[in-house]
Amino acid sequence: MRPKHWVKNLFVLAPVIFSGLLDSKVAIVDAFLAMVLFCIASSVTYVFNDYMDIESDRQHPIKSKRPLASGDISKQAAIILICILYSVIIVLGMFNKNVFSVVVSYVLLNIAYSLYLKHQPVLDIFTIAIGFVLRVYAGAVAIQVPLSAWMFITTFSLALFLASIKRRQEILKSNAMSRNVLRFYTVPLMNRYAEMSSICALLFYSLFVISVNTEMVITIPFVIFGLYRYWFVVEGNGRGESPADVLFEDYQLQLSILLWVASCIYIIWI
Repeated sequence: MRPKHWVKNLFVLAPVIFSGLLDSKVAIVDAFLAMVLFCIASSVTYVFNDYMDIESDRQHPIKSKRPLASGDISKQAAIILICILYSVIIVLGMFNKNVFSVVVSYVLLNIAYSLYLKHQPVLDIFTIAIGFVLRVYAGAVAIQVPLSAWMFITTFSLALFLASIKRRQEILKSNAMSRNVLRFYTVPLMNRYAEMSSICALLFYSLFVISVNTEMVITIPFVIFGLYRYWFVVEGNGRGESPADVLFEDYQLQLSILLWVASCIYIIWI
């Protein structure tokens, strides 16, 4: 279920920070419920994906240690867990049917990813990025505010950057047998994808904060540092296959994100 990867679902809370509703207990509760739904949805997605990838994961130096690939958990137990998690999503989704529809879209997208899209070059990266956009959209739907066009394109660009780096590191650290789509990619191509995506993310974020509140320009250096630091860790330490692992293992990256969040909240709310 990879609880460490639930950190990605913090994207669901982004609309609360920028919406002007951070002082609303109802909005905060609704946003957190949406985040919980995405934690469950992402967990069932991981279980389903691991179930589909048992054989290829066994050929990967790291993925071979996962419960299904290593044989610690049987296929039957995985199926039961998938059914339980789907049931929990349905029950919790009844509290907010609009958010539930977004979560269902996310689940269906990832089923398509596990069965087909992850084998298609470029489409695989874009599917991962759309998953992050759906998280932000769910947060906006939960608190009943429109999703900013700037937030949409910024999130999409940042997710493309993370996905490109992920594929780059997979090429360097594993063979094509562990993921068929890798045979279509090269490290120089992934570098170009990552560079273009990071530039777009920075550009669109800068335009976003300037259009919303010019005082928020002071948050831009934290974003730049975060991008620089992430790429430094990837290059220097050979990380990047898992963005969550990079985040949890580098205190400077953690600090830059905390300072960004704190400065955004301070400027918007103080």
